[in-house]
Amino acid sequence: MITLSINGKNTKVDADPNTPLLWVLRDHLQLTGTKYGCGMAQCGACTVHLDGRAVRSCQTPVSTASGKQVTTIEGLAETALGKSVQAAWQEVDVPQCGYCQSGQIMAATALLKDNPHPSDAEISAAMDGILCRCGTYNRIRAAIQKVAKHPLLAEQSGGAK
Repeated sequence: MITLSINGKNTKVDADPNTPLLWVLRDHLQLTGTKYGCGMAQCGACTVHLDGRAVRSCQTPVSTASGKQVTTIEGLAETALGKSVQAAWQEVDVPQCGYCQSGQIMAATALLKDNPHPSDAEISAAMDGILCRCGTYNRIRAAIQKVAKHPLLAEQSGGAK
């Protein structure tokens, strides 16, 4: 049994310690907002926060997460910054197919937490490697810039819906 702190709640899972965190989240805990993309940590669809840092859950053994705080897209909406990023995503109309969006939002939130006013180059560096097959990169950048300029966006718009 491995004890995990997922979205602020402690839970125990019966999984091999080498099982990727992604599969524990999706298959054991039914937290399906974190997506499987490539399985090689190259597309970013599986991005979650581990102690506030964006990591690729498809290549992170569940044993690595033991004793650390894991935040998924489902838990992100419980934070003011997460609500603001999600509200900006809606206002700028970022998603098309939406498949990569949980990974995009997780990476953007980690960036804004560490750097509330990133430059374009810093946004590019933080978001590099999170693939969007629909090509909404300009809207993703615009949403991040919107939160950087208006950090209380979710409160102003009534919160993410």
